[in-house]
Amino acid sequence: MTEPLKTADIQTIQEILPHRYPFLLVDKVVEIDGFRSARGIKNVTMNEPHFQGHFPGVPIMPGVTIVEAMAQTSGVMIGVGADQAGADLLIYFMSIDKCKFRRKVIPGDVLEMEVTTLRGKPGGKVWKFAGRATVDGELAAECEFSAMVDMKS
Repeated sequence: MTEPLKTADIQTIQEILPHRYPFLLVDKVVEIDGFRSARGIKNVTMNEPHFQGHFPGVPIMPGVTIVEAMAQTSGVMIGVGADQAGADLLIYFMSIDKCKFRRKVIPGDVLEMEVTTLRGKPGGKVWKFAGRATVDGELAAECEFSAMVDMKS
């Protein structure tokens, strides 16, 4: 029998990730399948500070923030899977590979981040993930990335 999928609301996300406004880029995680995969949601709004300069009059979410949103989703997955809420979990990028951007992400979009673990295990320090970000089912970005996990407690 498989374990039921878990979720994470904004309070749980903030207990796991150290990020805060304006750099907290995941609003909720609607599916967490152990350490295997997760699906997060980012509601893209015009009041985000990067839209003031990227680009004035034509607001587009920077690609690096889309990749960061995927990474934060994977961090929540690890934190929930390891029961690390409130434990000062820190995750550091090590690499970003095969990154491609396929469509603009603009205010009003709902960005869905799907991450899958390619390599890593509970208690392990180095993890590798595949990430896909979509809007209305249309691919916006995809990449592979690796990270080092530091569980302080």
